Amino acid sequence: MILKTSQDKYLLPSQRAFSEGAGKTTMIFHISLYLSLIIFTLGLIFKISTWLRYNFESGTKPFTARERFFAAMGGIVKTLLSGKVITLFKSLLLDVFCQRRVMRESPLRWVMHMCMFWGFTLLLLMHALEGMLTSNLFRDYAATLNPFLFLRNFFALLVFVGVGIAFYRRFIQKTPRFSTNAMDRYALILLAVIMISGLFLEAAKIVSFERYSQMVTDYADFDEEQDLKALEALWVNDFGVVPPNLTPPFDKDLLTRGRELHEMNCAACHSRPQWAFISYGAATILRPVALPLDRSGLVTLLWTIHFLTCFVGLAYLPFSRLFHILATPLNLVINSVMEKGKSHPANIITLQMMALDACTHCGSCTSRCSLAVVFEEIPNPNILPSEKITSLKALASGKPLNEYQIIVIQEGLYLCTNCYRCTMVCPAGINLQELWFDVREAVLKRGYPELLVLTPFSMYRGLLSPTVPRADYRQAQKQPMVGIEAVCSALSNPDDSIKPAQMDRDFKKQMLSSAKGSTFSYCFTCITCTSVCPVVRNYENPREALGMTPHQIIRTIALGVPDLAFRSRMLWYCLGCYQCQDACPQEVQVTDVLTELKNLAVARMKNQNRRTGERS
Repeated sequence: MILKTSQDKYLLPSQRAFSEGAGKTTMIFHISLYLSLIIFTLGLIFKISTWLRYNFESGTKPFTARERFFAAMGGIVKTLLSGKVITLFKSLLLDVFCQRRVMRESPLRWVMHMCMFWGFTLLLLMHALEGMLTSNLFRDYAATLNPFLFLRNFFALLVFVGVGIAFYRRFIQKTPRFSTNAMDRYALILLAVIMISGLFLEAAKIVSFERYSQMVTDYADFDEEQDLKALEALWVNDFGVVPPNLTPPFDKDLLTRGRELHEMNCAACHSRPQWAFISYGAATILRPVALPLDRSGLVTLLWTIHFLTCFVGLAYLPFSRLFHILATPLNLVINSVMEKGKSHPANIITLQMMALDACTHCGSCTSRCSLAVVFEEIPNPNILPSEKITSLKALASGKPLNEYQIIVIQEGLYLCTNCYRCTMVCPAGINLQELWFDVREAVLKRGYPELLVLTPFSMYRGLLSPTVPRADYRQAQKQPMVGIEAVCSALSNPDDSIKPAQMDRDFKKQMLSSAKGSTFSYCFTCITCTSVCPVVRNYENPREALGMTPHQIIRTIALGVPDLAFRSRMLWYCLGCYQCQDACPQEVQVTDVLTELKNLAVARMKNQNRRTGERS
């Protein structure tokens, strides 16, 4: 309803709330609004500054924030003045507005996203920003007039449909998603309070007799008791107002007179509330208790809750998971016109920092990850792509992390098959594969040994070795052997005499308890495995280059001295080609035995790192 003040000025619903409230309420409203806007602005500036300040290089800054800012500005100008601007707008249309990436993954999820995205967006533009946008676009705009009354409820319906699909997927269809963190819950609670309080606020206004009485007192052009009764009867009969004294059914002539008065005084600003089909349904629920709730100030309470929650959400936005509603579209369009090797290196770093905020924690990458099953055996959340992002944010921000925490992050980064599935399905357009590789190289520079560098997991790193400084590439290969030395006994030379005290009987029992590892006992040292090994054949002096050869490693198990095997480069250079295993006349599972040894070495190092982390 558009109401007219004594100064003959028209107020929009949000503006009207100021005039209807007492001085204190109006003051609290203004203070809350300005405070939330200030916090939002400062938070937004801080968040954007992190994109220019943060990086994964510990203690170093490849580019200063100033250099990254001017590189970003230069990149924007260059893009807008080139043919790439077409690609940018194409991404804006297809990836942001139409969300084609989500459509490729799941039509049902696309419907869910489109309902929530467009429902919230249109509510924001038409309802929340009505004073700045809608009222200026439509001269006769009023929130209680059609089509605006209907559209507001229709947009809310879209949101509720999207939320309903989300619940269906989560609890009935049980789409894989490995975790829901605190920030996800806070965001959902805020959105739920905003939507539900807004719905019942409009419902309470429909049934409120106090609201109706105040309107008549302030704006009716008549004061005859019979006319007041006629108008009230019409509003009770047609508009759902719950009166304290009047009881339907009403006389037909009374309703006719009421309708005439309505046409003269109210029709210009009121459509029938049934057009607000969701709110009217909620009003039907409130009708039995409308009068006591009305007297208790329900409308004011719901209005306060609704607007204060909106302000809290606005202030919280830059610091919450909800910030992705700004960062994700930005990441999508920028990523469409950037390419590593062609774009400025400073802009690549900035884009990756932005990508951390663009992640929606939707779990698409985790549901497609080819290594996610490993999480069942190794409970390291950093194995899961969607859970890596939180750790990477802490790493990029320079947050103090102890040695064990960094090693856990490093393990999660290296336990990756580089299959690109996560990158292909990411609806936020984050180049996750490139991100994992850049971060793992940055973490390796910190000097923490990673045994997976010496396994086939490093094949992808080898393929990209030209992009890594040679010194850094070699240093990462040396660190694991240093780490192995730290957890092994003093026995280091295969030619040294082995004393009974140096034999590990428990280790031998452990290998015998393994189905494939126990086959070492069949070996009679015929050296067939060593003869067919392509790694051994690669060196003129294998003993010097590798430390031990395959048959010697098998022999160390029989003797119960695993430290010699752990230190051997042969163990870590093994290609896993199974030639030794296929050629063994005793059917010793040579490759599987070596894999078992690697697992034991990794477990020993992890236990040592865990104890170190607990002490720190």
